[in-house]
Formats: sequence, structure tokens, C-alpha cells
Amino acid sequence: MKNKEIARKKRLRTLLSAVSIVSACMLSACAGRSGGNAGGSEAVEADSTEVEAARVPTMEELTLPDTAYASVLAMNFIVDSVDSLPRPLKYYDDLYMQHRGERVMTFRHNLLRNADFGGRVEGTPSTIEVAWSFDTPYGHAETQFGAWGGGTGWTGQPLYAHWTEDEMDSIRRGGAPLTADFSAEEVMIGSLCGQAFFLNFQTGRPSRQPLDLHNVVKGTMSIDPELMNLYVGQGVNKGEPLGCQAFSLLSHQRSTFFNDPSAWRSWQAFDASSIVAGGYLFWTAENGSLYKFERAAGGVLHRVATMRYRVGGMAPGIESSLCVYRNYGYFSDNRGNVVCVNLNTMRPVWHYDNHDDSDGTIVCREEEGTPYIYTACEVDKQGSEGICHFVKLNGMNGELVWEQPIACRRIDLGQKILDGGMYSTPLLGQGDCQNLIFANICRNSAHPDRGQLTAINTTDGTIAYTVGYGNFCWSSPVAFLNEHDELFIFTGDASGHVYLIRGSNGEVLCRKQMEANFESSPCVVGNSAVVGCRGTKIYKFVIK
Repeated sequence: MKNKEIARKKRLRTLLSAVSIVSACMLSACAGRSGGNAGGSEAVEADSTEVEAARVPTMEELTLPDTAYASVLAMNFIVDSVDSLPRPLKYYDDLYMQHRGERVMTFRHNLLRNADFGGRVEGTPSTIEVAWSFDTPYGHAETQFGAWGGGTGWTGQPLYAHWTEDEMDSIRRGGAPLTADFSAEEVMIGSLCGQAFFLNFQTGRPSRQPLDLHNVVKGTMSIDPELMNLYVGQGVNKGEPLGCQAFSLLSHQRSTFFNDPSAWRSWQAFDASSIVAGGYLFWTAENGSLYKFERAAGGVLHRVATMRYRVGGMAPGIESSLCVYRNYGYFSDNRGNVVCVNLNTMRPVWHYDNHDDSDGTIVCREEEGTPYIYTACEVDKQGSEGICHFVKLNGMNGELVWEQPIACRRIDLGQKILDGGMYSTPLLGQGDCQNLIFANICRNSAHPDRGQLTAINTTDGTIAYTVGYGNFCWSSPVAFLNEHDELFIFTGDASGHVYLIRGSNGEVLCRKQMEANFESSPCVVGNSAVVGCRGTKIYKFVIK
């Protein structure tokens, strides 16, 4: 990509908060030097502590400890490396954030998975308008879990790219099957019908011919922030082998298909969204493994290391996408294990037992120099009723900061068992909601509201308020800020409603009935949200 060289130069300095502090100190020191005596003849020397603070931390200083806490003893793990070469991360920059507002290239936008899309609205929005809708085919192919239809499933977030002129020229020369509606702004989304669709962001018409993904895709695809590669995990097989794959966005050719016969769990689905961190691609899998790949242009991947593990004799499946802070990666699994891994060595740092199946992706925020992570579990292994344990953990050592228990149930719908708890990925508040975190929780028959938006105080874990939905809710909420830094939430539920909610107090500003279940999570661009639903529809909504 055109920005590749720029990105490399930016790696000379980190985007972490430490650098923000350094910059503030440097400005403070400069202000002190410019404020001499009235005659201006005497220079003011910077204090030695200011000089020390002005030094940009090195990679070595920013690297988190290579250690293992006693909690790791609960895990039986191995690190399977293809050779003995050390492969530490090459940088800590978040390349996804360098394209904030112009690209959405992975689930929840960035390494921290905090959905910082940069959505903006004016004043107090009160309407949700449909700018366009697109119909996918309906897939009738039978799988071991029945036919999956079309549209999008969980997590199913669209991707977005505003291509440069040079990139558009490369795409035109690369042989991709473009249409007359190909333009600088593209939406890309994987469908349950087993195809990826490329749409003109402004019109909703196809900008390319569909891409064959070979199997059912439920999760969120990802784009390499440095290379024209598209990474897609398959969710359910239609007869072909199941695994993950990489395509060239220039030619639409699949260059890599990968699954792992040596995995400790046989189910080879990849519902998680992959992420590029420190120059490597990381991917969690439902076969119970975390993979580290080297990447090359054209969709070429080479596995360099794998971490496999069991807890209590079980190899769990991982559906959550990896959350990354510096050289630490965080994920949860379908047995309730929350794991921190040193991405340099691929060895676990700490382990936390959060009781039950945890599919929602972890989010991270640095608070006063310490990374903290937020996650919650479902009610699955607990039986027909139980507790959704919403927790805040210290990301350095896995210690519990607070826990908010939320009573939920799993219910039998006849052909399907519907678990309770949290499937969504939480939304960390910004602006006037900086002290809140929001999550869609499936209460089911444990509460009159089968689904709820739950606002939780990030300091002590108390519930600030809830907003009831008419049905369960797997979609992840997204945020828009106005010119006064007031936060507004857009989200959907399983009954086909979309909502616009004031973040500070839960006031429902708009509720709109659409066609089908919104399991998928939205992608935000400006004052728009693009999201698909079960059935065949993909929508672009405009918030006004």
C-alpha cells in the first residue's frame, strides 16, 4: 500500500500513551525555556528530570515482562515453533489506528478491540435512515447444522476502505473482477451463503463480483494494514475442508488455506477475526490454538509458531478475536478461560477462570499506565440458569479488579438451545461516558427484558442503567460522538430492531423495526453504520 513506507517510519515512535506523556513533558520543558527574565538575557535550563522524561522509550523499555504467574499452572500447554529462530514483535504501533476514519480493517477496528471507529454526528441525533440495502443470495446448501441462508451472522462485521488513487490503479491492474460501480470507497463483508461481497459505500451496488469463500462464513474478515491481503476464517463446512484462508485483494486469488491436523481439538473453524501486531498475523481458532504467521504480498501466510493448551484435560475452542496491548495478547474460550500470552514467545503469562463459555472479544484500555481488560461469560455450561460474570482484570497479572454478576438463563427453543449472558463485545465509553462500558446481555427468561443494553461503571463495576430490548442480542454496540463530546449508541437486537440510545442515561432516541435478526456487529464510517442481518439483507444506516 502507498502508506507502507510511512507506517515503517512511524514505528520509530510508539502510539502508546507513554509517548503522549513524553510529548507533554517536552512541550512543558520548551515553555519553561522560553519564559526567561524580563530582559531575556538569561536562559532557563531544563531540569534534569525533564530531560530524562523527554527521551522516547525504546522497544526494550516498552516490552512487557516475559514471566508466568502461578495461575498458568492450571494450563497444560506447548509452543510449537517451525524452527528455533526468535521472532519478537518488530514494533508496537497500532497500524489500524493510522487509518482511523478512512479504513476499518478488522473486528472492532484496532488492536485494543475498543471500536474506536471515530463516528461523528451533529447535535442530538433522533433518526435512523436507510441509505441503501443489498440482498445476498440465500444459501440452501445443507451442512451438519442445516442450511445457513444468506445475509450475515455472528460476528459478521463489515470492513471499509477508502482507497488511494495508487491503490485503485493497482486493483484495476491486478485482475480483480471489478464492476462499473468500483470506486474509492468499498464495503467488504463475508456472508453465511459462503461468498464475500464488495459494495460501493455510497450506492450499495456491487463494486466487484463476489468472492467464493468455499464454506459458510459467520465471523469478521480482516484486511492486512500493510499488504493487499484479505484474511477470512470459515465457520461451517459445506463439504470442503474447514479452516482459514488468505486472498489477494488485487487478483481475488486464494493463496493460502490452512488448518491444523495436529491441533488438540478437531473442530477447525475460525470464527475469530485475525489481527496484525508487530509485523505478524495472529489468529485464534476453534481447534484450541493461537497461531502466529509471517505474511507476504498476494495472500501468502507461513506459520511460525502455535500455542496449544488444555485446562482440566479439555482443549477448548476459541471464538473470541485476539486483543493486543504491546506484546501481550488476550483471549477467552468456550470453557471460560481468560488467557494472556506473551506474543514474543507465545507462552502464557497468566490465566483466569471466568466460569463459563466466553465468546465475546476482550477489550483493553490503559488506565493510569496499567492495561485493564473487560470481558464476560455466557450461561451455557452452568445449565438452564446461572450468572453472566462481567469482570475487569488487571492486564499485567490477571488479578480481579471487580466483578458484576448478572442473572441469565439459557432457553430451549425446540430446534435450538439459546444460551444466556454476553455474546457481544463490550463498548468502552468516550466523551461524556468515559467512566462507562456498555454491553448487550441476553437475560432471556431470567428477566422480563430478554435482552438488555447494560451500562457499567468502569471504576467499581456498579450498573448505571439498563435498556430493555424485545429479544436477545448478540450484536456489539457502537458509538457516535457529537461536537459536545456527547456519546450516542447504535445497536440492534434479534427481533430486527435497531436502536439509537443516549449513552449518558439510556434514553432511547429512536427505535426502528427492520426485517430480521441483527446478530452481526456494525461498522461505523462518519455518521453511518453498515451492518447485515440474518436472511439476505445488508444495510447502510445514516444517523441524523
